[in-house]
Amino acid sequence: MKYARLTKEQFEELHQEFINFLATQSITGDEWEDIKKNKPEVAEQELDVFSDLVWLGVLQKVKYLEHISPQQIHLFQCNEKSMRLIALKIENQAIDFTTKEGFQWLRDNLLSDSLEFFNAKKDYSEDKYLDIFKMIQSGANITKGELFEYFANLIKG
Repeated sequence: MKYARLTKEQFEELHQEFINFLATQSITGDEWEDIKKNKPEVAEQELDVFSDLVWLGVLQKVKYLEHISPQQIHLFQCNEKSMRLIALKIENQAIDFTTKEGFQWLRDNLLSDSLEFFNAKKDYSEDKYLDIFKMIQSGANITKGELFEYFANLIKG
């Protein structure tokens, strides 16, 4: 398995897609029940293959990621060959970007000297989608990119 097995809840949500996946391999419902009962290792492999296909479908659509921690915000734009990062950092431990108050402080103090901005570009390894997957596994969230675009325009201006 390249990514991670879907959770029980995710499999339940994708029940019809999983049935279609089995059908593409000419596995009927009865055959699937038989495989689960008599060949659990084969059933596990099918679950893993399906999970990887679902993950790949999701990862191919990712354009933006955000990772917000108390004193740092990392905003990523996932381009074809590389990833662009805009990062914000604050040393003041009293400000927590993960709270409504901390985020409001950020909005009110964008030009504060205590706020550091970083702008970088990084090429992917040989596997772009695995790179993105690892970031999600470490806490990044897939977004529509509003925050990234806001700060990208702010940096340009």
